Amino acid sequence: MRAGRPSLTLPAVPPAGPAEHRALAGVLLVSGVGHLVRPAPFDSIVPGWLPPSRRFWTVASGVAELVVALLLARPETRRAGGLAAAGLFVAVFPANVWMVWLWRHRRWPWVATAVARLPLQAPLVAWGLRVARAAAPGG
Repeated sequence: MRAGRPSLTLPAVPPAGPAEHRALAGVLLVSGVGHLVRPAPFDSIVPGWLPPSRRFWTVASGVAELVVALLLARPETRRAGGLAAAGLFVAVFPANVWMVWLWRHRRWPWVATAVARLPLQAPLVAWGLRVARAAAPGG
C-alpha cells in the first residue's frame, strides 16, 4: 500500500479465472445493448413512481452496463469494473423484487422466472468481486 492512500479490502471470495472478466463483460454488454435496442420490456418492470420516467431508468441502466463492460475490458480498469459490476448487481436487486410483485398474478412459469432471478443476484455479485480480486494488486 502506498502512503496516504487507503486500501480497499475485498470480501473473502476467490479470484476469478483468466477469462472470467471477458464472460462478465459479455453478459453486461448483451444486457446493456438489450436495454437500448428493446427498452419496452425493461420499461415495464421499472416502478412508475420513480422520477423522471421509466425510459430514463431503462436507458441509464443500459448505459451503466455498457460502461461497466468497458471497464472490465481494460486491465487498467478491470478492478474498478469488477467492483462496479458487483455494485450494479446489488443496485438492480430492488427492480427484481418489484418484478416479482408485478408478475405475482401471471401464470406460474412467469412467476417462477421472476422469483428465480432473485437468488441469482448473489452469484453475480460474487462474480464481480472475483474479477476485482483477480485484478487487484497482488490479488
